[in-house]
Amino acid sequence: MKKTLYGFLALLIGALALAAAGCGGDDGGGGGGEAGGDQGGGGGVQALPSSSCEALEYEGEGEPDVIIASDLPMQGSSRTQTVQMVEAIRFILDQRGWKAGDVNVGYQVCDDSTAQAGKWDSGKCSQNGQAYASNEDVIGIIGTFNSGCAAIMIPILNQAPGGGLGMVSPANTYVCLTEGAPPGCDATEPDKYYPTGTRNYVRVVANDAFQGAALAQFSKDLGVKNVFILNDKEAYGQGIAENYRNAVQHLGINVAGFAAWDPKQASYEALMRQIKQSGADAVFLGGLIDENGAQLIKDKVAVLGPNDGAVKLIAPDGFTQQSTIDEAGVENARNMYMSIAGVPIEDLTGEGQEFIEAFKEELGGDPVDPYAAYGAQAAVVLLDAIERSDGTRAGVIKELFNTKLENSILGTFEINENGDPTSAEGGVVGFTIYRAEEELVTETTLSPDQEVVEAARG
Repeated sequence: MKKTLYGFLALLIGALALAAAGCGGDDGGGGGGEAGGDQGGGGGVQALPSSSCEALEYEGEGEPDVIIASDLPMQGSSRTQTVQMVEAIRFILDQRGWKAGDVNVGYQVCDDSTAQAGKWDSGKCSQNGQAYASNEDVIGIIGTFNSGCAAIMIPILNQAPGGGLGMVSPANTYVCLTEGAPPGCDATEPDKYYPTGTRNYVRVVANDAFQGAALAQFSKDLGVKNVFILNDKEAYGQGIAENYRNAVQHLGINVAGFAAWDPKQASYEALMRQIKQSGADAVFLGGLIDENGAQLIKDKVAVLGPNDGAVKLIAPDGFTQQSTIDEAGVENARNMYMSIAGVPIEDLTGEGQEFIEAFKEELGGDPVDPYAAYGAQAAVVLLDAIERSDGTRAGVIKELFNTKLENSILGTFEINENGDPTSAEGGVVGFTIYRAEEELVTETTLSPDQEVVEAARG
């Protein structure tokens, strides 16, 4: 999914001087048994420090040979999603006996957020990246959740000893992490994320050229004629807003305005009055619920009326979670439309259906968050790559790019040379549009036309 890129280079340069710092988590975290602490771990592996990561977990036979870590924001509005993603990763490890082939795999849950920020934090992302890179027992990372954090971490891991350190994201959707698409991407993107010249990053979620196109087509189907587009000024938010703008213009929808909201602002009623004056019949929120999105939704309804009235409310996957409804209030969020990559979890087939049914039982019958399936799929991709590799970091990276899965959790897909999932079937390139009620309700599913995807790229 998501975040601010520009200005991070100076931060990265400073971060390179840091000694190995932590990963990140205040959560006590359930799950596996401990196999080490700050100063070491079972089987001779050195656990990542507790200043940021939970204790090393391992529930297989013997002792762990290597460590994988998840890097997710475990505090703030996204926590409801990331807690399930962590449980999904543990679930896959349990299924595989905590092994990748003959390799015993330990796991640490690391947090890239802070309590003060209530979301991912740029300094934490840099520190975590340094900790992973410098610990030779860490063989791969599942993360990040937010694209801005990925933009910081990828180049650090790219230069890690051993030929770089591979990262599999279950959630990053910012286009420019893997492909250049001017004018949406900076001229240095994506090359600046891979200073060694070798890619070390892949993702199992479709990028925002697809999401922007899907939301544009849905907007047209909804009858939108004149949309006002907002963004939260971060890489993900601004990126998806631009992708959506390009796509709606291609489809003949007028853009009434394109502006940013300030996440620190107490009220957005003046902004909503500006939108009202524009004559917009829809508002698009390019960004995250974490960026004061709940207040934005409340003020939209207060000024522009309910979301099934004259002005519709549409948002991408940065808002597609139960916390959006809970924080904004059911009556404010009601009939808001939100998207997410993939078919509805209840429509997954084969291995995907088996995972959802078994994982729901593991959760005690609680609803499965859509991103839990992506967390599980990322774990499968990483463990498979470790199993096929020669045991080195560089070998794992090579095998990440050799990923070809048939009828896996998200369907049949492979990873292309850019690190993106490509498939003619399955849930990787389709999108689900949810409608907010007391909970998220499936409105429709669609796959964007390729010409609209190309238009979204700019």
